[in-house]
Amino acid sequence: MLLRLKQLAPLLVITIFVGAIWLLVRELKHYNIHDIRSAVVQIPAWRLWAAGGLTVLNYVLLIGYDYLAVRAIQHPLSLGKISLASFTGFVTSYNFGALLGGTSVRYRLYSAWGLTAMEILQLMLMLGTTYWVGVFALAGVVFLSHPFPIPASLHLPFSSVQPLGGILLAVAIVYASLTLIRKSPIRVKGIELRLPSTRMTLLQLAVSAGDLLLVAAIVYTLLAHNLTIGYGEFLGIFLMATVTVVLSHVPGGVGVFELVILTLVASPSSAKILAGLLVFRVIYYLIPLFFAVILMGLHELSLNRGLAQRTLQQANRWSAAIAPLILSWCTLLAGAVLLFSGATPIVTARLGHLQQTLPLPLVEISHFLGSLIGAALLVLSRGLQRRLDSAWWLITGLLSLGILVSLLKGFDFEEAILLGIILLALLLSRRQYYRKGTLIHDRFSLPWAATILSIVLCSLWLGLFAYRNIEYSHELWWAFTIKGDASRFMRGSIGAISVVMLFSFAKLTSAQRPQVHPPTTDELALVRQLVTASPVTSTRLALLADKSLLFNPQQTAFIMYGIQKRSWISLGDPIGPEAERSELVWQFRELVDLYDGWPVFYQIRPENLSIYLDQGLTILKLGEEARVPLTEFELSGGKRRKLRQAINHCEQAECEFTIIPREQVPAIIPELKRISDDWLQSKSTKEKGFSLGYFDETYLSQFPIAVVKQRGTIIAFTNILEGADKEELSADLMRYDQSAPPGVMEYLFVKLMLWGQTAGYTWFNFGMAPLSGIENRPLSPVWNRTANLIYRYGDHFYRFEGLRSYKEKFDPVWTPKYLAAPGGLALPQILRDLVALIGKTHTDSIRRSHDGPLG
Repeated sequence: MLLRLKQLAPLLVITIFVGAIWLLVRELKHYNIHDIRSAVVQIPAWRLWAAGGLTVLNYVLLIGYDYLAVRAIQHPLSLGKISLASFTGFVTSYNFGALLGGTSVRYRLYSAWGLTAMEILQLMLMLGTTYWVGVFALAGVVFLSHPFPIPASLHLPFSSVQPLGGILLAVAIVYASLTLIRKSPIRVKGIELRLPSTRMTLLQLAVSAGDLLLVAAIVYTLLAHNLTIGYGEFLGIFLMATVTVVLSHVPGGVGVFELVILTLVASPSSAKILAGLLVFRVIYYLIPLFFAVILMGLHELSLNRGLAQRTLQQANRWSAAIAPLILSWCTLLAGAVLLFSGATPIVTARLGHLQQTLPLPLVEISHFLGSLIGAALLVLSRGLQRRLDSAWWLITGLLSLGILVSLLKGFDFEEAILLGIILLALLLSRRQYYRKGTLIHDRFSLPWAATILSIVLCSLWLGLFAYRNIEYSHELWWAFTIKGDASRFMRGSIGAISVVMLFSFAKLTSAQRPQVHPPTTDELALVRQLVTASPVTSTRLALLADKSLLFNPQQTAFIMYGIQKRSWISLGDPIGPEAERSELVWQFRELVDLYDGWPVFYQIRPENLSIYLDQGLTILKLGEEARVPLTEFELSGGKRRKLRQAINHCEQAECEFTIIPREQVPAIIPELKRISDDWLQSKSTKEKGFSLGYFDETYLSQFPIAVVKQRGTIIAFTNILEGADKEELSADLMRYDQSAPPGVMEYLFVKLMLWGQTAGYTWFNFGMAPLSGIENRPLSPVWNRTANLIYRYGDHFYRFEGLRSYKEKFDPVWTPKYLAAPGGLALPQILRDLVALIGKTHTDSIRRSHDGPLG
């Protein structure tokens, strides 16, 4: 249920946004775009400078949020780093929303500076608590001391904000009292949350209240000359608008904030109020965002000039992490600016110069191209966040063209300067965009798609609002005049919508299967040498040739892996000398990162866990591997009674055990194929792959085959995997005829183990029992409890307990096997990809793919 609500949240945001825009249209139906432009020009310059000064003061005060949160978790982070996280976090959060902005930026920065995921979670909770406690306390006091009526059109249960103020103030008092009374931490599902001290709570109230008072003062400074109410009354209206914006989750509160202010202020000069609010957004939202972009560009420039010192080298860690994120948002902003510019009339003062300087066809073409470029930047901006090389090339080209068309369509030099700044920042951060891949295959999250849709809808509303006094006619589509702004808007909007729809259609219809290189003959020859020298029998699965291979530069070690969607899954640990494993894992990790994939290591051994922990991967126990010590194996004693009965029963049925040498295997392949097909048909299943052997003539011909014959006819077989130095012996592909007597496989295994014991092998490997040996305790992680539940009750789908019980008959030593992979929200998809990769039939194998590397 919670997952479904989370998936529907972006759709709810779009609904709120569309509703707010519709209500704004009703509120401003008596005004046009020229009234709003005129109102912007009429704002006194001293008010603009005062608003700018208060904005600087407010961003300094905002550092207090992060400072208190960091000190609350007792982390010794410097004030400079805290200030940086505060500035970038709040700027991006205000412009793009908490989900796409502040949360991700803070996580990247604080994690790079050594904070754990739990500490970051506590920090984010502290930030939210500081804000909301201040809002509740300040709103409660203001609503009680300066109450104002709530319009009946909002259909709220209160006619005045006074009762609401009492409730909010009571909540703030209860929180403050709780911090005074309760000293022990609160535990929720294993997560320990400590309440701040009373002193810290009072500081929270001071910082949050000061923040809200300052922001309200900025807005009031810009609107005061058009208002008939004082600052105290306006503060209450501002608090109502702020809370509504936060609850709506609309990025930047676009439309929602303006709607609440216009509704509650009830001024006769709605156009002037809206103009002041637009100027507020420029001063408080956009200008700080430009400073963040410039800061990133200057940092990259200093590194490229070789002037970096130790401080800059440390700063590079966070800059490399957040530069693509910030620049992707800025590209999104650039696309929005181009669309909004195309939806509004050309500035009247520039019309005369435009008419005298440029031919009309050039103006028309430039205007149309500007809308197309704006739409293209919206859909391509996601590629920058994913560090795609192709996205960088396309966006830099589009920004360059966008600068030109901005000047040609109406001398919009302000717009050209904005695009130029973003272009410069992109050029300076070129090395951050190194990943291969196509933009069509780039995944779009629902929040990102919702943001693009909101911008397009906002652009359409802006154009409809600007030209609502112009009566629609079919002739408008083909009107080409220097003053034909409405016609240009209609044509540009259709072009922009077409770009978005074509991109969406291409994504829906494009194939997204990852494709990889098959191993070459030379690679397989090298692999054969390396696995022959390995004591681990599972390494022989590389000879199936259904997996990709990654060698170290010396070609003394390799990793075999498969790709399923975004998951790059290595089968087992690196194969080769122990000294080469760690570096080869890093080499694999870098290759995966080049394509923005998830590195996954399946069935790794306990002795190598430190390698993957150094990578920052999450470790999960998959199950346990059964290995029988052959030096101690015997058939005497009561515990072996059932095995002796199986052997006697098969021998009475005239069964005999034989080892077929590798050189003689091709001659019996047709007979083995008949048995394998019969076995698959009786089990109603298909061949699987990746971590399991399947029937393949080339593969089977590389091993000796253990067979059971009945009256000279083969009725069961398995290929024998032999470890180097006779460390380990194992059976891989195991099949038997339906006419075979009961217990034939026990007979085959026992005879093979006795043969291995005589030949001097140390262990017989029965393979892994999935999900076995994973304990379920009250304090166990969610994975352990889920795995244990599946193990106990999942026999309907897979014989988990039955498989372990079967192997227990041979008294094996159980050794844990693990999965190393990125944790968090990626883990469920990784597990699905793993199951899908193993479940693929060998006809889907890599040998039939010749289309190059992952696209």
